[in-house]
Amino acid sequence: MANKRDLKKDINYVLGDIIEAVYVWEYSNTDKDNSKSEAIIDDAIETFDDLISKLNTKVEENKKAHFNAIKSDLEVKGRALIERINKLG
Repeated sequence: MANKRDLKKDINYVLGDIIEAVYVWEYSNTDKDNSKSEAIIDDAIETFDDLISKLNTKVEENKKAHFNAIKSDLEVKGRALIERINKLG
């Protein structure tokens, strides 16, 4: 079972890398409209806040299932954000 600290690091790294990828795209495509890329950044920050909030919720029963659900949610939402970045080009 992953502990809370490692899961927080995973959330931070994954979403931080996604935001960094958007900044790289914006820097490389200064001639294009940034409204879609800014929306991706906003959604990544919203996802971060949501996942950290879920992680900090006190769970008395079945912590493993709770952490696995958060990890799965991070994977699904992270992949969706990456797909949106790939469609920016």
